[in-house]
Amino acid sequence: MSAPEVTIRRAESGDLGAIVDLLADDPLGAGRETAVRPLDRAYADAFQAIDADPHQLLVVAERAGHIVGCLQLSFIPGLTRRGMWRGQIEGVRVATDERNGGLGRRLFEWAIQRCRERGCGLVQLTTDKTRPDAHRFYESLGFAASHEGMKLPLDGD
Repeated sequence: MSAPEVTIRRAESGDLGAIVDLLADDPLGAGRETAVRPLDRAYADAFQAIDADPHQLLVVAERAGHIVGCLQLSFIPGLTRRGMWRGQIEGVRVATDERNGGLGRRLFEWAIQRCRERGCGLVQLTTDKTRPDAHRFYESLGFAASHEGMKLPLDGD
C-alpha cells in the first residue's frame, strides 16, 4: 500500500505548534527556536502578522492529518529591474521521517509556481553556509549562488 498523498495548503493557526516543532527539529533551529509548550506568544504574533499580509504566504505540507513540511513565501515588490517582483522562500523544513523522499522538491516546485502566478521575475532564498547538502539541493532546482548575503543581528547578541 502506498503512503497517503501530501496536500500543500495555507497554514492555519492550529498548525502553529507543528510548524514550530519542524523549525526546531534541525541543528540550527534547535538553537534558535523554542518549541516548549505553551509556545512563546511571539510565534502567535508572527503568525497573525504573516497571515494578515497579502504579500506573505505560510504553507504546510500535510499527510494523513500530520504536518510534515512547511515554508514561508514572501512576495517582494521592488524598483530595481524595472519594478520587478521577487519571491523569497524561507523557513523550509521537512519532517525527519519524510526527508530524502521528494517532499522538499515538491514544496519548492509548488512555491516557484505560486511565484510565477504572482508575476515574480525571480525567486530567491538565503541558506546558511554550514548546509552543503541544502546548497546541492537548491542547485539541483536551478538556483545559483549569484550573490553574497549578509545579515546584521539586531537583538543585542
